[in-house]
Amino acid sequence: MTKYVELNVRSEIGELEGVILHTPGSEVENMTPENAERALYSDILNLSVAKDEYKQLSGVLSEISETYQVKDLLADVLADEKAKENVIDQISAMEPQISVKGNTYCIKDFLLEQTPLDLASLLIEGVPLKRDNLTKFLSKERYAMRPLHNFFFTRDASMSVLDEVLIGKMASSVRDRESLIMQAIFDYTPGFKTKTVNPIDNPEMDPNCTIEGGDVLIAREDIMIIGNGTRTSTQGIDFILAQLLCQKDKTQRHLLIQELPSHPESFIHLDMVFTLLDVDKCMVYEPLIIRPNKYQTVHIAIENGKVISITRENNLLQALKKLGMDLKPIYCGGNGDPWNQEREQWHSGANFFAVGPGKVIGYGRNVHTMDAMNKNGFEILRAKDIIRHKVELSDYEKYVITLEGSELPRGGGGARCMTMPVRRKPVNW
Repeated sequence: MTKYVELNVRSEIGELEGVILHTPGSEVENMTPENAERALYSDILNLSVAKDEYKQLSGVLSEISETYQVKDLLADVLADEKAKENVIDQISAMEPQISVKGNTYCIKDFLLEQTPLDLASLLIEGVPLKRDNLTKFLSKERYAMRPLHNFFFTRDASMSVLDEVLIGKMASSVRDRESLIMQAIFDYTPGFKTKTVNPIDNPEMDPNCTIEGGDVLIAREDIMIIGNGTRTSTQGIDFILAQLLCQKDKTQRHLLIQELPSHPESFIHLDMVFTLLDVDKCMVYEPLIIRPNKYQTVHIAIENGKVISITRENNLLQALKKLGMDLKPIYCGGNGDPWNQEREQWHSGANFFAVGPGKVIGYGRNVHTMDAMNKNGFEILRAKDIIRHKVELSDYEKYVITLEGSELPRGGGGARCMTMPVRRKPVNW
């Protein structure tokens, strides 16, 4: 059973008290070069290496915070027969092929017969195609219900926004089941006290609405930053504006929108080019966030539940400074060399996850980024040393914990992508 947790995330950097993870399993390995693009990958991963690297992330976070695994949470939900039927019915509506009855076999019936843990595994890792007729025998498909190849990036399918959970409206249908699973976890787990907000439950949702968690940053309780690009549409941002921000208490709130390029694919989310590190520092991909370019920064001010102004800003850091967040940028890839900046951004060099103010996790492979962090007062600590208790985090005021990352970055994300925080302590601004 999940212990009682009142969800509360009012910043990107507050001391971490609870986080949801998903250790990559066979769903990551069950792809080929032919179908990798359909699964939203540019390469295929070696599961054993990826799992070893992921253990560093989960091991470190277990030392720092309460951690929860998606599969365990889902199995607990599926132990309730009514919840189990509801979840499978929703998946059937989303993926109608699982309800089709063959001569002797129906995937939906097969799922209903499973134990909670086995069913949780199948919903994530996929259901192999049973080749019981000629059409299926000749099919090039391996799965009747496809694996969720991207689910170890738990950031995208649900987002903690203050005391509520915004469910992602994914840009690609191959990830829709992730959102459904995360909503089920928050709706049916007694230990999680929160309300879910799902765009697809709103009859007025624009059909072009897409929202993914990699684009959604809570800078401060009254400031949200959202990336607008291939994964989060303007219609998705309008949904957040109308259904979340304008529904909150009547204090003044601010929404900053950063336009993102559609190419290269490493720019899919805002947290691939901008993350918060401390009360006064942030990590940026300088060519996009600071240098003049064609990608706009827009500021929407909200007061008493209504939009009072929409204006363009010179860049994201200047917009934040006007709102009282004066952040010193640290450059992904270091200062000056565009070659290093581009290479390290590609390998999630800007993608940091904060476990507290000035205490973050990132990939050690990005050596120029790490050098820049160190020059700005962050002690460089290896995840392995923390797990083995060779290093005590309490001995350091500011640090970056480095993960080995030869395989995980090839999936297209970093430490922030792989974490879905559910509770953080308030920040002393």
